[in-house]
Amino acid sequence: MRARTLLSGLKVWNLGKNTWVNRLSNGVSSSVSTHGPQVCVVGSGPAGFYTAQHLIKNVINTFTQTAKQSRCAFYGNVNVGKDISMEELRQAYHAVVLSYGAEGNRTMGVPGEHLDGVYSAKDFVGWYNGLPSCRQLSPDLSCDTAVILGQGNVALDVARILLAPVQMLKKTDITAPALEALAESRVSRVLIVGRRGPLQVACTIKELREMVNLPGTKPEMVAADFEGIAEALKDVARPRKRLTELLLKTALEPPGEKEQQRRNSARRSWGFLFCRSPLEVLPDPSGTRTAALRLAVNKLEGSGEGARAVLTTEEEVVPCGLVISSIGYKSLPIDPAVPFDPSKAIIPNDMGRVTQAPGLYVSGWLKTGPTGVIATTMNSSFDTARSLLEDMGSGALDVSTRKPGSDSIQALLDQRGIKPVTFSDWEKIDQVESRRGEAVGKPREKLLTVEEMLEVSRA
Repeated sequence: MRARTLLSGLKVWNLGKNTWVNRLSNGVSSSVSTHGPQVCVVGSGPAGFYTAQHLIKNVINTFTQTAKQSRCAFYGNVNVGKDISMEELRQAYHAVVLSYGAEGNRTMGVPGEHLDGVYSAKDFVGWYNGLPSCRQLSPDLSCDTAVILGQGNVALDVARILLAPVQMLKKTDITAPALEALAESRVSRVLIVGRRGPLQVACTIKELREMVNLPGTKPEMVAADFEGIAEALKDVARPRKRLTELLLKTALEPPGEKEQQRRNSARRSWGFLFCRSPLEVLPDPSGTRTAALRLAVNKLEGSGEGARAVLTTEEEVVPCGLVISSIGYKSLPIDPAVPFDPSKAIIPNDMGRVTQAPGLYVSGWLKTGPTGVIATTMNSSFDTARSLLEDMGSGALDVSTRKPGSDSIQALLDQRGIKPVTFSDWEKIDQVESRRGEAVGKPREKLLTVEEMLEVSRA
């Protein structure tokens, strides 16, 4: 099921840890009254809900409270472009906000990435978080070394899942099949590889600190990768400085007695490998499975955030049986009539106003590209909502004519025999998952197929 729903709802599933919200995906939200301005939000993730929250203009702290507002209707499990068209949405609403996120993968573009043992981080995270489309992934974790390409928060999330003690994972909402596979995992070393250097890592200090303190693990990094980094810190902003200082401390400073004892007893290790780019995934003798990764050694041109990685003639080969590509996600076009920039994989916009498409707005990763954390998405979504409200107030968005809003959409779905998942239906799924989790000491035990979710929602 694709991640574009008539919001009158939001598809909230995060690629980070402890993901749980609305794996039915696809949603549309709108105002219910047909007398005021009618707004449709396509996408039920954080961007969609934050946009709806700001438009409703109440003091709201959770997505649940937003969805339960009398002025918000939620239509889950509805595929825009298949069950309902963009043109029908635009006829029904004064404004349509697209916030369906980035559901595509960026490929490495190197030979061998089709081999068994190579996965995208998006699919790997979807597997352990219970995304139905990733249920059959069944990654082979029988190797010693895993390489993660990318040094953002998702990369660190994946590294933690691979290395965390099973007893620790049992207390999370990770799926039962993933927990079973990780309990049998032989992965004991994870390398987190990036094209640039320590001053350009894309993770946040919170994620790095959790990695540093992960029980049963120890850091292993190359001291030479940090030459000159301490001297360069005086010219960087405070958040970057704090992050880099933690990296330096972890990589170079002799640990205290207690930390040294912890590291001595650790059976698993992790480390950043800087200034490396993938050239080829090398196969084992059978020609079907991953055996190693051939990397180019880069040099940096420029400094700070703008430094560019330039390939040199130097190469190295890292033996590994698992390669996870966390080099980013990309948005996909939803309809030929909606402007789309394929090079940037975004909808062209000015502060959320879609270029040359009055009444059409965009928020979230579809607006900015796949960057930032939840707070970034929240602020970007609020900016889009402000743009929409400003256009209503200035007359740039004509709301003088009456629009049918969700009444029209419901009628079309009824005619087509499509029964959407309401928010109260979603709450039934939430309650069943929570009860199942409570029985085994977890926050939730997830339903892993759309069929199971629909059966529960309609009970």
